[in-house]
Amino acid sequence: MLESKIKVVNPLGLHARAAAQLVRLASGFKSRIKLRRIDNAVIADAKSILSVLTLAASKGTRLKLEVEGEDEQEALQAVEEIFVNGFDEI
Repeated sequence: MLESKIKVVNPLGLHARAAAQLVRLASGFKSRIKLRRIDNAVIADAKSILSVLTLAASKGTRLKLEVEGEDEQEALQAVEEIFVNGFDEI
């Protein structure tokens, strides 16, 4: 299992459109991908739009990314990249 800390940097946070982008990306990998809020331990399955939206992650929210599976390295890098790029909103 690989872990990483990421931060929501886009102005609107992890809203519906950004969450949908994340779910589409995550669903392309075989690995399990979880996001966990660092401040209150809410956990979300990155392959489920409803689960991701329950994070209520606004700009500045810090998340722990946990990836486990056969393509975990590629999945971790891809998810980190989409967050760093602010879901192409910045």
